[in-house]
Amino acid sequence: MSCLIVNLPSQEVWVRKEYLTDHQSGWGEFVKGFWVSAKSIPSRTFYFETYLPEYAAMYDKLPISAFVSRSETPTPDLDLPNLQFWNCMDYGVVAVKKQFIGSMDYEIYTRDFGNQKGTYICTLDNYHQDSDTIDYETSENPAEHKSFNLIELHNGQYALYPNNRIRIYDNSLTPKEPKTPDFKVSTRYYQVENSYERLAMGNEDEYFWKTAQERDSNPEKSSDLTNQEQKHGTTIG
Repeated sequence: MSCLIVNLPSQEVWVRKEYLTDHQSGWGEFVKGFWVSAKSIPSRTFYFETYLPEYAAMYDKLPISAFVSRSETPTPDLDLPNLQFWNCMDYGVVAVKKQFIGSMDYEIYTRDFGNQKGTYICTLDNYHQDSDTIDYETSENPAEHKSFNLIELHNGQYALYPNNRIRIYDNSLTPKEPKTPDFKVSTRYYQVENSYERLAMGNEDEYFWKTAQERDSNPEKSSDLTNQEQKHGTTIG
């Protein structure tokens, strides 16, 4: 999986030119581009790399607020904290398109601009990429992990929002008045091998094995059971 940088869908965008001049000029001007990749650096926003065909050039390390879908100033014009809710959570990053919800209608709940509607592009998600380095971030902490759903907003901007700041509507599946979620944050680490009764499989070589508890309650070997079933013309599915 990717570390630091990940490929993006080749979305056609317009870059606000002031971002191409380090905010020294170019306000109100726009340059056509195509997204190439995104970089994930902990405690910073995602950095987008964009190909600019007019200049035959690549430009890197721009935040999501640098981009619009039309060559005009959006209304309302959301600032960066309203377009990306959280910083990147680790260097490890993947980009996926969640096909089942990809064509549904999206509505994000912003900090300062109320609800904004949009359409889905893809999702960026962080993970801890190297078990040999200290995990000082929270990408794998269930209570703190967030996905970054990349949404093209109807006002012409793009946003990176977590699941719990989005409502997703399907014409066929969603009722006219959906319920307000009363969920709690997931804080538990779910797994099935530790903190349970030991399987005690160290001496087991049977293909159709039994746990220690099963062997104690029924000491017959799995191979003996298989031979009996074959003798009576039954098979194991």
